Amino acid sequence: MTAITHTVSDSATMVARQLRHMLRYPSMTLLLVGMPIFFLLLFVYVFGGAMGPGADGAAASRADYLDYIAPGVVLIAVTSAAQGTAISVTMDMTQGVVARFRTMDIARVSVLTGHVVGSLVQAMLCAGVVVAVALLIGYRPSAGPAEWLAALGLLALVSFALTWLSVALGLVAKTVESASNLPMPLMFLPFLGSGFVPTETLPAGLRWFAEYQPFTPVMDTLRGLLTGTGVGDAWIAALAWCVGIALVSRLWAGKLYDRDPSV
Repeated sequence: MTAITHTVSDSATMVARQLRHMLRYPSMTLLLVGMPIFFLLLFVYVFGGAMGPGADGAAASRADYLDYIAPGVVLIAVTSAAQGTAISVTMDMTQGVVARFRTMDIARVSVLTGHVVGSLVQAMLCAGVVVAVALLIGYRPSAGPAEWLAALGLLALVSFALTWLSVALGLVAKTVESASNLPMPLMFLPFLGSGFVPTETLPAGLRWFAEYQPFTPVMDTLRGLLTGTGVGDAWIAALAWCVGIALVSRLWAGKLYDRDPSV
């Protein structure tokens, strides 16, 4: 067996392990997807009547506001899954699972690969459930097959980047409790961007932050693709942020995983 075949085989085993964990503990997935669904229903049915007319300057109903906020809520679903990833990684590190893996004849990279791919599946599943709920309550995107494919690709790239970041955070954390808290700021970034209101409606300082934080171009691109309003240059910034976060997080996670476990 060649080194590549060995790595692929071990990685597939670790991915299967993560997927089995998802099936055996569905409560984690339900918890992760429950929060964004709660936000979706809250903002549409509680705040939608008041905020709808100001969503994009032309909106005048809950349905219009739903069209506006759906991409932001989907992104919250992806960031929620990142929290589960950090917890899973920390549990493996603190409960001796990784220590035992280190003594076995398995490819070292396969352990992190299993977490990343398994978490990516969980994140896309959470996002799919949120989209389904949005469609049930009236979300009607005008995107064609090409736009849906582009939106799915961008969402997968965002999920991939955030998953590697959450893996790194899970390796940094010393306890499961801290692992659950470290990714929490990610969940609030859509609120501090263009997820629920246009950035031009925000105060000057907050507006600057909202316009230049990584989630705003992602949400603007998703919204433009799904509603047919155009994406402008937002897709360039969205891709740049995703690639940058994925690369830095991958290098960081690799360095943390390769450190002396006795340190």
